[in-house]
Amino acid sequence: MTGTATPIKITTKEVANDFLNRYDTFLFDCDGVLWLGNHVLPHTKEFLDTLAALGKKTIFVTNNSTKSRLSYTKKFASFGITVKEEQIFTSGYASAIYVRDFLKLQPGKDKVWVFGETGISEELKKMGYESLGGADPRLQTPFDASTSPFLVDGLDEDVRAVIAGLDPNINYHKLAITLQYLQQKDKVHFVGTNVDSTFPQKGYTFPGAGSMIESIAFSSGRRPAYCGKPNMNMLNTIVSAFDLEKSKCCMVGDRLNTDMKFGVEGKLGGTLLVLSGIETEERALEISEEHVNPKFFAEKLGDIYELTKQ
Repeated sequence: MTGTATPIKITTKEVANDFLNRYDTFLFDCDGVLWLGNHVLPHTKEFLDTLAALGKKTIFVTNNSTKSRLSYTKKFASFGITVKEEQIFTSGYASAIYVRDFLKLQPGKDKVWVFGETGISEELKKMGYESLGGADPRLQTPFDASTSPFLVDGLDEDVRAVIAGLDPNINYHKLAITLQYLQQKDKVHFVGTNVDSTFPQKGYTFPGAGSMIESIAFSSGRRPAYCGKPNMNMLNTIVSAFDLEKSKCCMVGDRLNTDMKFGVEGKLGGTLLVLSGIETEERALEISEEHVNPKFFAEKLGDIYELTKQ
């Protein structure tokens, strides 16, 4: 399962310009590519401005489910970058689309239990779904089965799905109630936002959504339907929404097993791995059956921008 046997490192102006000229649309991961936590990476804005000046289309595809698309536009704005809500696809949004279009849950009738942050709940609300759990402050109280407000009156009979994602405030209360819903195997669907085991933040690597979702999967004995990268449901939704020609698209990311796999298995024209997040040059060049390889790679996006200005 390899992307290409000879990944090309972008180190010259000629290679940088050739890379930019090959594609009409660039799909970007965010964390580890454009920024690390709340720290924007050097020349991110300039690189995006260069693409705009060249008439390229930019779409932002993130596995982070903790923020809604609207919240992401505000994060971009804090870095001086203007992005429209419709340019952003989060794994929380992809999960909400899955609930609506694939599971066919009925807004106003069927409810969703959320193990995760407000990014999931906000996207569900926009589609007309009521969600339970999530950031409800009552879940922050110590767990006691005899007093938990989510158990004393019984489980909500209208819950038809659990969507699980990254929760920086994970605790036993949340795990316990989520498990109760997942034990209703014939009634409640199990949806996971994304498989990422970790995520980078300036100088550190922290547990990702996949680590938490797999804990719930293990206790319930169930497997979730994952909706983020590299799931093809997410890519098909993006391609359809923007009427994209896949051969003229490039996926830009910092992970081989999600971003690069997303681009290669989705048959996009190209892939660019940046080493500003999780991966190393050694991994990028390693030919292995365990991961795909990028078509191009660079230390960071800013390097490509600087090369084009030489």
